[in-house]
Amino acid sequence: MQNRITGRRERWCPIVSASGSNPQPPRSDADRVVPTSLDALIERDNAQGLIAPDSDCVVSSRVRLARNLIGYPFVHRATPDQLNDLVHRVQSARMSGPFQAGVRWVNVQATAAIDRLLLFERNLISRPFVESPHPRCVAISSDETTSVMVNEEDHLRLQMLAPGLQLQPLASRMFALDASLERSLEFSFHPRFGYLTACPTNVGTGIRVSAMLHLPALIMLDEIDRMKRAAKDMHLAVRGFHGEGTEAIGDFFQVSNQTTLGRSEIDLVEEFTLSIVPQFVAYERTARQTLVERDPASLDDRVFRALGILRSCRLLALEESLKFLSRIRLGVALGRVSDVTLAQVDRLLVEVQPAHLARSMGHELNTAQDEELAKDASPHTGKNRDDRAARATMVRASLNA
Repeated sequence: MQNRITGRRERWCPIVSASGSNPQPPRSDADRVVPTSLDALIERDNAQGLIAPDSDCVVSSRVRLARNLIGYPFVHRATPDQLNDLVHRVQSARMSGPFQAGVRWVNVQATAAIDRLLLFERNLISRPFVESPHPRCVAISSDETTSVMVNEEDHLRLQMLAPGLQLQPLASRMFALDASLERSLEFSFHPRFGYLTACPTNVGTGIRVSAMLHLPALIMLDEIDRMKRAAKDMHLAVRGFHGEGTEAIGDFFQVSNQTTLGRSEIDLVEEFTLSIVPQFVAYERTARQTLVERDPASLDDRVFRALGILRSCRLLALEESLKFLSRIRLGVALGRVSDVTLAQVDRLLVEVQPAHLARSMGHELNTAQDEELAKDASPHTGKNRDDRAARATMVRASLNA
């Protein structure tokens, strides 16, 4: 393939050849059956609940690509018929890599609001995708590390997730998937500007690289503004627990690049892996060491008070659970809590959220409650609901096991 604006095809060609050379057989209609229930997602562990490099401070890594197809208007200008045609085009494309082991296609438009929210809580779809009025679907790999949103802000939003700091292996797999799709679909590309996207900040490579950071010590020492200033100086975006459009809760922050034009994918991934994320990790680890040396009793009091509350509480709001889980996670990472693991805490960070809680406890919500839950997935959701008791029961059972 010719060298485009980024030169990626030449530099990553060996990886693409190794990972994407075996095309998939055409999928039958049965392979594209769209489930209305997502019980399988409840029954398996979320991919983020695994231990990986730098997981004491880096909860997860994400690589995302934005792509649009030639011959169709952008999503916000397209007709429902055009968007439905896009869905069928993408479902018929051959996807290699993580999808070779199996793919689950979810018709998001026809899925219950609580299940749309569940996908959002597992970071498989974006917040705007939950409530979008457009015809849309998402492909999810069997291991939940990869999803392809069709008709989000762009025609395609490809994303891959991994626990800890694993941006380089994620990027390798992402470029292989991108290349396999480009053999079946013609992406909108300009010789000068690169891949064309609905939002100008994505024009160029269309790549977003991000890491979810756990920074409780910087919060405790009132040094989080230092981290935010450093991010601003490096032209990075700092967002909340679920990325764009969400607030920082439980001391979790997502750091990502803001622009893609003029930067190669490889350079950006390498900069995040070797410089940007390690710098923030170093800030946090220094702050943690300061807490240990300055006042270990106060540190232990915060950690074990949180652990005691979660092991004994009878009513628990989402905001409280995330705050206390953050403190316990800090204690585990510092070796001060020995009977809880990081993987256990990271699983709970997902399972305490509203849709997961409702689905795992077998709650039956009517349509009005369902839609209300999807529209109000804030940290305060559940303050006046019976799910506070259910959340407390679930957390107690996990931490007392």
